Amino acid sequence: MFKYEKKDVMADRYVRVKTAQGKVYYGLLELNQSVQVLDTAPWLGGEPNGELLAPETYQLLHPCEPSKIIAVGKNYSAHAAEMGGEVPKEPILFLKPTTTLIDPDAEIALPPQSKRVEYEGELALVIGTRCFNVTPKQAIAAIWGYTIANDVTARDIQRSDSQWTRGKGFDTFCPLGPWIVREISPTAMLQTFVNDVKKPFQSAEIDEMVFSPDYIVSYISQIMTLLPGDVILTGTPEGVGPMQEGDRIYIEIEGIGKLQNTVILREPLPSIEDENIEQSEID
Repeated sequence: MFKYEKKDVMADRYVRVKTAQGKVYYGLLELNQSVQVLDTAPWLGGEPNGELLAPETYQLLHPCEPSKIIAVGKNYSAHAAEMGGEVPKEPILFLKPTTTLIDPDAEIALPPQSKRVEYEGELALVIGTRCFNVTPKQAIAAIWGYTIANDVTARDIQRSDSQWTRGKGFDTFCPLGPWIVREISPTAMLQTFVNDVKKPFQSAEIDEMVFSPDYIVSYISQIMTLLPGDVILTGTPEGVGPMQEGDRIYIEIEGIGKLQNTVILREPLPSIEDENIEQSEID
């Protein structure tokens, strides 16, 4: 179940920003790119405090600070098939550390431990109220808004390990943003583009999910308490693929916008020789 987007009306875009002075605010993004500053997170009842940030005076951050990121695996039938599996009878859940979060336009760092890191464009839910053991109907009210995520995955590690923590948990493996909207159409298109290739590598309507957002939230709430600001990744369509150094990944969801990030190589672990040299310089 989705909160229906009002057609022909620009959805309010809720952001989290950092100013040149290092101050972090939640805000409401205006059409001219100015930001109305809110006195607290919007899902906590934040209201404009009268301050307005001019364009070019702030940096967009990932739009919330969750206590946890819960993700759903194989939630699109075609993706389950391309992974060599069947659609699960119940949602497959896993956690991503909050240290995987990066901002819009930040860099995804490919770790030296993996030879194949893949993009996974996803719709993300932002929880607005504390909830535990709620029904799907109650869960609808707990979903405060929607944003875009890239569930970056070290596929070779995911396949070699008996569980998914390492393959899903490297730093920078959860780009999120660029903002949150309150409503979205069930038929909104989710598409992933790589570099300048015009044809999307992933393309699906979000209502092709096996388990709907309200069902997912209800299911998770029967296991763990969801807190305001928590993020749920709802699964990725078919078409996942590898990323290389220098790639630029664009994930678009109709009614939200575009999340884009560049791919770099992470610095390898220093060799024993380099470590000995550094230590000798200190001594």
